[in-house]
Parts: sequence; C-alpha cells; structure tokens
Amino acid sequence: MSYGRMKREEERLEVEVRELLRRAQEVDEEEDCRYGRGKRGDELPQELAFRESRLRKIREAKAALEAEAKREAETARAAGKEHPGVPQDKAQRNFTDPDSWVMPVPGGKEFVQAYNAQVAVDSAHQVIVACEVTNQPSDKGQAVPLVKAIRDNTGEFPSEASADAGYFSGKAVGTLSALGVEPLIPPDKTRHSVPLPPAPRGRIPKGLSPADRMRRKLRTKRGRASYALRKRVVEPVFGQIKQARGFRQFLLRGLEKVRAEWLLICLTHNLLKLFGAGKAGWGAPMKEVMAIA
Repeated sequence: MSYGRMKREEERLEVEVRELLRRAQEVDEEEDCRYGRGKRGDELPQELAFRESRLRKIREAKAALEAEAKREAETARAAGKEHPGVPQDKAQRNFTDPDSWVMPVPGGKEFVQAYNAQVAVDSAHQVIVACEVTNQPSDKGQAVPLVKAIRDNTGEFPSEASADAGYFSGKAVGTLSALGVEPLIPPDKTRHSVPLPPAPRGRIPKGLSPADRMRRKLRTKRGRASYALRKRVVEPVFGQIKQARGFRQFLLRGLEKVRAEWLLICLTHNLLKLFGAGKAGWGAPMKEVMAIA
C-alpha cells in the first residue's frame, strides 16, 4: 500500500472507529440497563476489532516508512543533497512481509512482491558453491558478494566468473579483477541467438571505459566461448529448481527465514547432483570457472 493511500485510509478508519465506539457505547449502556452492568460488552464487536487491527498495521507501516525517509534524509544531507525527510505518497510497504520488495518479473511488464535469489554454480558439475537471497530488485551489487562467498565456502576464489548484464558495473569489474578473478559480465543485454560482432584488431586503447573494455573482451573468440558456458552451467540450475522440482515461490516470510529456505533448496540441488554421480564419483576435477545468476 502506498504512503498516500495509507494516510487516506488512516483518516477513514479513524472516523469509522470513533463511530463504532460511539455505537458500541450506546449498545453497552442499553445492555447494562437491560441485563445489569458487566453482563455484556466484554468483547469488542467483530467490525471494530478488524478495523482497529487494520488501523494498527497502517500506523506501523507509516512509522516504518517515515523512519526510512529520515535515514535517507540524513544520508542525503551528508552527501550535500536535498531530501524532504518524509515519504513520498507513492512509497510502499507490504503488511504481510515487510522485508520483501516490489520487483519486476522477467520481461519487465509486471511487478510482484518478491525476493531476489542468487546462486553461483561451478562449470564442471552444476554444483551450487554459493547462494544468497536479498530484497534488492537490482543485481548490480551482487556479483562481488557472491564471489567472496565462493571463497568462504571453497577456500579460494575462482579464476573466472561470468554473470549476465544485470550484474555489470565498473566497480564490480574492477573489484573482481583486483581479487584475481577474471570477470565476464556484459554491459548490454544480448540474446544468446544474436551473434556478436568480431573484436577489433590491434592493441586496446588506453582510454577505453570498463564497459567498452568488457564489450571488446566478450567479442574475442575466447571471451565468446567462455561466456557461452552460461547456457549449460547456471541457467539450467534454475530450470531444474523451478520446473523439475516445482519450486516457484517461498513458503516462509521474512528475509532471515527466506534465506534459510533458499539454503535448503540449494542443498537439495547439490544432494541430487551427488546422488546422480553415484559410485563413479565426480569424474574430472572441478574447474575454477563459476557462473552467477
């Protein structure tokens, strides 16, 4: 519900609650006269209980949005920017699961209240080596934390990490390179079926931006081959989880519980991979190449 609608709804409910309280008082006095004091009226009428509960949730949501706006204002002032310090009327908060967020579904034409689930998958066996859930709609800041989670879980950084265009930023590319991880993250959204133009010949110009450098790298023969691995590494994992096992929505609420649920789903995926390997083992050693989604 938007902040503006919350204000209007709060005013309407306050009027209705006052009227219901007045009517309840009249009924209570009449019952006292008829049955004696204390014999009736010890429970709230159902209409009043519902509206008071709704009003309480609205006030809690308003208070949370106002506190968030104050924090944003303090951050803006520290950066020398202006901020009104109050929520905009279009600001929203979910009553059922405040930790979740409004996010676009694939295609960008519809929005749902959701969480953003992430995985990092090794290229040899489709094993999930790191996973996370956030309530941030954008993937832009998620590549580096996932790669660091790979190091925490496996003891070392991968030599290479690929991710789709939603993860690209100059900062992420620079940080991954500084960690010794070769990033393959296109700055532009492209379809697998659309061939990229060949890479320009000659030395890389010194003044190229991180985005142009990445475009050039992904047009090379090696860059195209490495990035193409995503089609059979990380993308099938989400297909197996969502389509084969039918997991399409979280059953729990709250970021902490949803993270635990996602960990369980990813653990189940890895157990199935281990079971599928059977006595033959994993075969070839795990490659130091990871794909992120």
